[in-house]
Amino acid sequence: MSEMTIPVEPLVPLASSHDRILASAKRLFASQGYEATSTMAIARLAGTSESQMMKHFGSKEGLLEAILDDGWKGMDAALKQIEPMPAGTPKLMAMLEVVIDTLTQDPDLKELYLLEGRRIRREGRHVVLSPGYLRFVKLVGDTLKTMAATGQLRPGISPDAVRSGIMGMAEGVMRDQVLARRRGEFSADYTDQDFKVLYAACLHGMTVRTSTPASKAKARTKPKRVTPRKR
Repeated sequence: MSEMTIPVEPLVPLASSHDRILASAKRLFASQGYEATSTMAIARLAGTSESQMMKHFGSKEGLLEAILDDGWKGMDAALKQIEPMPAGTPKLMAMLEVVIDTLTQDPDLKELYLLEGRRIRREGRHVVLSPGYLRFVKLVGDTLKTMAATGQLRPGISPDAVRSGIMGMAEGVMRDQVLARRRGEFSADYTDQDFKVLYAACLHGMTVRTSTPASKAKARTKPKRVTPRKR
């Protein structure tokens, strides 16, 4: 079966040429593919000129990076609310929820992030890593390092390896959802809830239960059971 063609719908009028270019490029990159989209087509859909596009973003690649970073900036407010949470599995699950919710609400961003965001460009020497993505990687990594320091990760497991493993798995699971939508013969018969259950199970396999200070205090003060002596 051939790849599905996703129609490009008219854009809602936006105030500035910067925002129109950003929205136009995101729509075209997601529906037609990054390589197949010309800067002329982007400028035409945005109702502006190629020179204006270059003025704002420098290059087609700079435009892609700006789109991806704009998506991560959209998660900043939710992620900042999560940051004060104590390091642990609930915090990692909360971060996953933010990513899933954001990409579910913005299918174009989901397509770009999962299908275009990791391709090697500039003659095989460059991969787009937006500042927002790098901040997210650091947040996940710092959480796991704190978990390791407090005995929540299983001994002998590298926090960086765990970070790469769970983030790679998350991208792979979501990418297959995109591929299944684009190509009917590709199967990804699971929901976002199925994904969350899988993610939680993986975290469970790499972590150990730790007692909270309150539970430790309760254990210390719990009276011992006395067995009556036999007469």
